Amino acid sequence: MQIFYGKAALMDYLNSIKTTNSTIGFVPTMGALHKGHQSLMFESIKENDITVVSIFVNPTQFNNPDDLEKYPRTLEEDIIKISNIHSDIIVFAPTVEDMYEGNTLSQSFDFDGLENKMEGKFRPGHFDGVGTIVKRLFEIVSPTRAYFGEKDFQQVQIIKKLVEKNQIPVKIIECPIFRETNNLAMSSRNERLTLQQREEAGIIYKILVQAKSMFTNNSAQKINSWVKKELEKNKTFTLEYFEIADEATLSTCIKKNKNKKYRAFIAVFINNIRLIDTISLN
Repeated sequence: MQIFYGKAALMDYLNSIKTTNSTIGFVPTMGALHKGHQSLMFESIKENDITVVSIFVNPTQFNNPDDLEKYPRTLEEDIIKISNIHSDIIVFAPTVEDMYEGNTLSQSFDFDGLENKMEGKFRPGHFDGVGTIVKRLFEIVSPTRAYFGEKDFQQVQIIKKLVEKNQIPVKIIECPIFRETNNLAMSSRNERLTLQQREEAGIIYKILVQAKSMFTNNSAQKINSWVKKELEKNKTFTLEYFEIADEATLSTCIKKNKNKKYRAFIAVFINNIRLIDTISLN
């Protein structure tokens, strides 16, 4: 396995091994790898000649310093997990200094309003940080395909917009959510939960499934009210937002249109640990 800690060394190596027809699959992560991340790697290996996995906790996408400080960092364990998948995967684990060259600031992006919904509304500047680092990673790796999990559906839409607006020659591959045995969406932040909290958090998906069931015969407003009341029953959880939105524009559903695809999005705090999830409604 090849491991690189600097972008110049990685770019030199990729230039030395790729040919005109080589395809490069790229899986960008912030580490603390789980089976969801691993599924992205398997997809990349299946579809490409070369697979690169980045492990980088990007400071500019955290609007909460405490969240950044406590975000799990498990590089040694992550490298072992990657090596168990395939010995030819290339790992890129740069430093903040290498990625930002001493200027740890985000660029400003216009994602046609996608950045102002949900995650962007509650985490100011988050998607500028995401856009900044993903664009830089794409410039370094020059992937043919890049793989992202559906759990971060809004982020995937933003990255597709980034690629479109900057004419970056990469295909974005969206992969299904991996879930724990209680259907909690797999997330690196789950590592910060106690066993009891982790088990109780299975209610998040149960609520989404019920919201999907209700969607056929109920208004979005009625479902919103029901979700809030359900979560209020358990004082462990604090609802940040629940939103039913158009998949394409992420605009809030006010009145259902049979020609549009809708999706429910949720963000919940458990003891200051923030969890998100999503489900397609039709």
